[in-house]
Amino acid sequence: MRAIKSFALLRESKIGMVGAALVAFWVLVAIFAPLLAPQDPLASLQPFAKPGTVHIKSGATLWLGADNLGRDILSRIIWGSRTVLIYAPLATLSAYIFGIMMGLAAGYHRGWWDTILSRIADIILSFPVLILYIIVIATFGASGFNIVIAITFASAPGIMRIVRGLVLDLRNRDYVAAAQTRGESSLYVMLVEILPNARGPLIVDACVRLGYVIITIGVLGFLGLGLPPPDPDWGGMINEGRKMAMIFPHMTIMPCIAISSLVLGFNLLADGLREISLRD
Repeated sequence: MRAIKSFALLRESKIGMVGAALVAFWVLVAIFAPLLAPQDPLASLQPFAKPGTVHIKSGATLWLGADNLGRDILSRIIWGSRTVLIYAPLATLSAYIFGIMMGLAAGYHRGWWDTILSRIADIILSFPVLILYIIVIATFGASGFNIVIAITFASAPGIMRIVRGLVLDLRNRDYVAAAQTRGESSLYVMLVEILPNARGPLIVDACVRLGYVIITIGVLGFLGLGLPPPDPDWGGMINEGRKMAMIFPHMTIMPCIAISSLVLGFNLLADGLREISLRD
């Protein structure tokens, strides 16, 4: 019932609905990639073909053109959406699991828990985020799993700080005192009494953070630290086309538009959810 109510409220937010539509579009593209992609994303057809070019041998239309190896850009963008929408939510979820547990422990128990966890977070946050990504991936190698590890390691401390602040406010509420009086365990109080009441700001932050993670995955791909080629990767596509961007701009513009539209969708969705939280 609460989910239905939230959706009904989201429908009243034009910004939120636009964001939800953009996110839903890319989710559907990722799910139905095998059906939507007109060509094999790894097949070499016609190098440097411009948008709308018809391949002479196969008769296939390259709607967004082809890259330097002759691979259909539209098909690679469609298949690349799977990469983003698998690893970005997975990395964000992993960062939230660690960040929430750290924040709950620091904010609820206080004392040495708070001191140690806060100092660890301060040390990690003192480094530039991009440097942390490069160090982790350069050490363990470029792969989807290592991207998740790098983003979790760099993002969890920031989430921990948000959760800690929320817990410090909620730990003194009457329902928490009632649970403690009943003799409930600390874990029960944190997960059942405190965490659900902190969900509003965390959901909004998760949507915004998803946008940041999508940009991060694109940046890592651009730097050659994303998924190893020839797997379709939006950031890698931009990197491959940057040297010839002045002559063949479609090679970089199209994946840039894909990244921007998905990030915009999550940011607008976060704005819509923020409006809902203010009404509740």
